[in-house]
Amino acid sequence: MTMKWGSLALACGGLAMAATAYAAPPDAAMLSNACAGCHGTQGGSAGMTMPSLANQSKAAIVEAMKKFKSGERPATVMGRLAKGYTDAEFEAMGDFFSKQKFHPTSQKVDAAKAKKGADLQEANCSRCHLEDGKEGKDDSPVMASQWLPYLQLQMQMYLDGKRKMPEKMAEKVKPLSKEDLDALMHFYASVK
Repeated sequence: MTMKWGSLALACGGLAMAATAYAAPPDAAMLSNACAGCHGTQGGSAGMTMPSLANQSKAAIVEAMKKFKSGERPATVMGRLAKGYTDAEFEAMGDFFSKQKFHPTSQKVDAAKAKKGADLQEANCSRCHLEDGKEGKDDSPVMASQWLPYLQLQMQMYLDGKRKMPEKMAEKVKPLSKEDLDALMHFYASVK
């Protein structure tokens, strides 16, 4: 009788190990579900200091995640979370979010600042932040309809040197005043 139970336990253990060996890895949608708590379902953020990931370029997401993982980009939570993913998983999540529908926010902005920001966008930012910031060229992020507090926080991190500003961005930002930059942030937040 003891022999039968031992054989049965051994057989069950072998089946369990075999099933685990053939289990499919998580797909991009499943990996991305972990992001919903902060970045919203399908990448549409409901938190004013969290960016929407929907419709971002794959390259922008992958680059950001790699920088969070390495510590090059400062973060409170993302640096720890990013360490749990592989580069292939970053690619899968970037691909998933890049295909999600744009999520416009509904937020209050200063109309006069947004109008001034529209002119500044066209003159300074439109070569990388395309279609009024609705598209990002290469690794440039989508700026349109991001939450104003998030945009202001990130710009301040750039200005304080806490985040490294890309060279082509620095060339355009350096001559702008703080009022100009604030107007740009109001513009991007206003885009639907």
